[in-house]
Amino acid sequence: MAQSDLARHTPVFHQALGRLLILQALLACGLGTVFLIPRETKLQPCRVRMALPELLGGWAGKPAAVTEREHEVLAPDTEFCRKVYEDGLGDQVLVSIVLSGHDLDNSIHRPERCLPAQGWTIQDSSTMDLPVPDAPGGKLPVTRLHDFQQMTYHGQVGNVYNLNYYWFIGYSDITASHIQREFMDMRDRLLHGYNQRWAYVTVAAMITRSPQTPDGRDEAQTDAMIQQLIEKVYPLIVTGAGQGSPSQ
Repeated sequence: MAQSDLARHTPVFHQALGRLLILQALLACGLGTVFLIPRETKLQPCRVRMALPELLGGWAGKPAAVTEREHEVLAPDTEFCRKVYEDGLGDQVLVSIVLSGHDLDNSIHRPERCLPAQGWTIQDSSTMDLPVPDAPGGKLPVTRLHDFQQMTYHGQVGNVYNLNYYWFIGYSDITASHIQREFMDMRDRLLHGYNQRWAYVTVAAMITRSPQTPDGRDEAQTDAMIQQLIEKVYPLIVTGAGQGSPSQ
């Protein structure tokens, strides 16, 4: 190669070599982070208390059964606490806590998965922050589901409607989003070397006003009733970070 050709190609060679060295450095850094991932992931306790009071203001609670289907689908070490509260005026509200076991993927299923399997159709879903004084910042993030199911009543077929509020409680976080909860899990495994033991709390009630029961509660009244009960039950079941249900 002539000296002039060598001089002309030398800058190109140096530029390609520089790019190759940068690429190798990036690959080395990326692969090196594998050694930062904890080999053994701990399970941190959930902030929830697995106990619901018998009396909640003017409401009296009675234990509610866990369905066979839930026992079949969820992991064996999943824990349940569930009561139906009645106010003596015909109103009923279900309060349910489902606490994950060690198999986090199979211990908690959000209601969007469970309700359709039980014959319910989700008509509307939204998230909101409820004013709850005892929640962090005075606001509790929840998901609200409005769903219905076709039933036969006195020989007539019609829809019954239900409102379902839920949220997730972990070791250090509270969220209304299943997707956000999964991102929190990835963050905790990579940065802290632990999993949060999660619970999800559901507070649900039927919309009792219909052509057959015109004196029942409409949707807005049912919303208000559920939200008032959430404000009452929240400080009784949520503890400080690191307290509550143990990691076993």
